[in-house]
Amino acid sequence: MKKWSKTASGMVIASSAFVMGACGNTSGSADEPIIVAGKPWTEQYILPHILELYIEGNSDYEVELEEGLGEVAILTPSIENGDIDMYVEYTGTGLEAVLNEKADQGESSESILERVREGYEERYEVAWLEPLGFENSYTMAYAADSGITATTYTELAEVSNELIFGAPHSFYEREGDGYDALVEAYGYEFMSAESFDASIMYDAVRTGQVDVIPAFTTDGRIERFNLVTTEDDLGFFPKYDAVPIVRMDILEDYPELEEVINGLAGQISDEEMQEMNARVDIDGDDYRTVAEEFLQSKGLIEE
Repeated sequence: MKKWSKTASGMVIASSAFVMGACGNTSGSADEPIIVAGKPWTEQYILPHILELYIEGNSDYEVELEEGLGEVAILTPSIENGDIDMYVEYTGTGLEAVLNEKADQGESSESILERVREGYEERYEVAWLEPLGFENSYTMAYAADSGITATTYTELAEVSNELIFGAPHSFYEREGDGYDALVEAYGYEFMSAESFDASIMYDAVRTGQVDVIPAFTTDGRIERFNLVTTEDDLGFFPKYDAVPIVRMDILEDYPELEEVINGLAGQISDEEMQEMNARVDIDGDDYRTVAEEFLQSKGLIEE
C-alpha cells in the first residue's frame, strides 16, 4: 500500500504524472490498455481492481492500474490531459470540489448526477456513467466511550470548543465541502484541528488522540471500532454517489466499454462496500483478493 505525506506527495505525484504523460493512452488506439486510477485510500484501492477485473472478464480490453495516484486535485487534470482514462468519482465531490457549484439542501442524487454530467462533458470531455449503487458520504463520528452525547452536527457545535478535530490532509484543502466551509456552516470552534492520513484518523479517534472525525460512511471501521455517527442536520454535505467517469474519446475508441462498465450499475450496496473496506483495513486482506471475491460472489466474473 502506498503512503503519502503532506509534504512529499506533491513531488511524488508530479513525477507519476510526468511518466504517465509520456506513456498514457493518447494515441486513440484500442490496442493499448485502458488506464484506471484511484485515490490513495482503501475504497479507492479496491474500486480500480473491481473495474480492472470486471472489464477484462467481460471484454477483450486490457486494463492498466495506476493505484493511489492522488486526490481530486491530481486526478482531475490527469484525466483531462489523457494521462489516465478512468476512475471512480463521487457526485458531490465532482459538483462542489471540481465544478465549484453548490448543491441545494436536500438536492436529489439524480439532479446532482445530471449537473456533473453536463459540467464534466463541457469542461473536461469526460463522461459520468451509471452509479455503482452506493454512496460514500461524510459523517461526523466519535468514540462511543468518549463521553460525547451529540446526535447531530449542530449538537456537536455546542461542545466543539472542548473537542479536538482530526481529518485527512485533503479535507482541509477542499473548497465548498471541506473544513473551512463546514466550520462556517455550523459555527464550530474546535480546540485544535489535526491532520492525518485517511487510514490513520480512525485509530486516532478510537484511541483518543482526537475527539471527532469526518468519517466515510462506507468505512468498516465505524462499526468495528464502535464509533457513533451524527446527522448532518443542516444538509451541509451533498450526495456522494460513486460513479465511474471516463474520457469521452476513450468511449469512442473502445466501442463496447460503456456498455461493459454499466454492467456494474447498482451492483455495490453501501453495506457491501463497507464490508470490503473492513476486510482490508481490519482483517488485512489485499485489495485485489477482496475485489475478485466480491465480483465472483455476485456472478459478475467467473471463478
